[in-house]
Amino acid sequence: MAKATKKQALGRGLSALLKDPENDIQSASDKNADKVVGNIVELDLDAIEVNPFQPRSNFNDEALRELATSISELGIIQPITVRKLDFNNYQLVSGERRFRASKLAGLRTIPAYIRIANDQESLEMALVENIQRQDLDPIEIALSYQRLIDEIQLTQEKLSDRVGKKRSTIANYLRLLKLDPIIQTGIRDGFVSMGHGRALVNVDSKEEQIDIYEKIVGQNLSVRDTERIVKSYHDKQKGSMSSTGGGKNPEFAVLSKKELVDYLNAKVVVSSSEKGKGKITIPFTSEDELLRIKKLILGK
Repeated sequence: MAKATKKQALGRGLSALLKDPENDIQSASDKNADKVVGNIVELDLDAIEVNPFQPRSNFNDEALRELATSISELGIIQPITVRKLDFNNYQLVSGERRFRASKLAGLRTIPAYIRIANDQESLEMALVENIQRQDLDPIEIALSYQRLIDEIQLTQEKLSDRVGKKRSTIANYLRLLKLDPIIQTGIRDGFVSMGHGRALVNVDSKEEQIDIYEKIVGQNLSVRDTERIVKSYHDKQKGSMSSTGGGKNPEFAVLSKKELVDYLNAKVVVSSSEKGKGKITIPFTSEDELLRIKKLILGK
C-alpha cells in the first residue's frame, strides 16, 4: 500500500512539473524530459484528446459502464499511453476504453505514460499497440494491418516482424477486407466468426457471398457447414464451366487456379478456350502486393 501511495505521489509531482510553463518539455533532449518520459504521470482528463489514428471504432456501452464501475472501486490498474502535443495538451496513443470509462466514473485525472512522437510515429504506435489487444474484432485488426501497409509503407514481411505475427496470419486477416461490407459488418457485430469469413472469401461473387451469409445467420450454421456450402459452390462452378465448353480439360484449369491462389495468396482468374488456349489474370490492390506477387513468380 505504501509503495502504491509513493508512486501516486510521484505521479502528482511530475504532473505539477508538466504544468509549469518554464518546464515545457517538447523533445526527449529537453531539461527534465528524462523525469517524465517513460514514467507514470497523473494527467487531467480534460488535457487529453482522443487519437484520430485509433483503429477501434466500436465501443460497447455496457462494457464501458462495467469498466467504469471497476475503476470507481479499484482505480486504474493499467495506465494509458499518451503523446505530448503542446503545453499541457496530450493525445491518446492507447487506452481509449480506460479513458472513456474514467470519464464515466467521474474521475478528473488518469495515470499515463508520456511519449514524445510525431504523427507518423503516433500512428504506428497506436496501430501496433492496439493490434496486440485481445478485444479487437477481426475486421479492426485487418484494417489496422492495411493502414500500416498503406500509411507506414510496410510490406507484409516487414509488418510480420513489427507485430510478431506470421505473414500467413496477416494475409488471412487482410483477405477478410475482400468480403462484401455487409459480411464485414456481420463479423464486427459477432453474427459470424472469422472462420466463416475465411470460408466466404473464397467465393468470388459478392451476391453468392451474401446468399451464403444469410444462410449462416438464418440457420446458425457452423464454420464446417459453411466450408461445405462453399465447396458445393465451387463444384457447381466446375460443372458450369464443363457444360459451357471451358477448354479441353476444365478440371485442370480449376485445379491450376486453386494451386495459383494458394501459392500467390491472391485472387487469380483463369480462362480457357475450347482449343486449350487461355490466359491468367492476377489483380492486385497495391504496389506492395504487386512486388510480393512478382517476387513469388520470379523467385527473386
